[in-house]
Amino acid sequence: MHLLESAPFNVGAGKAYLGVPANLVAFACHLSLELGFEGNIAFVAKSQLINHYKDSLGAVFIGGQRMIIFPDAALKLIEKYFR
Repeated sequence: MHLLESAPFNVGAGKAYLGVPANLVAFACHLSLELGFEGNIAFVAKSQLINHYKDSLGAVFIGGQRMIIFPDAALKLIEKYFR
């Protein structure tokens, strides 16, 4: 996954929609699963969001600013957003 950004109107307490970034990550996991990569996705996180991604997405910190979502967390995201 290369870049994930929220539109300015969808940031902070007054955001218009909830769960958009997580939904997009779930889609990437779903696509990874369909392509035979078991749902694994990797990305570089902004340092201030590393703990948030651990908590909200089940991502694992692997060094630097790199994170990965392994199949168990990927399946949870897919189940949540693609029932």
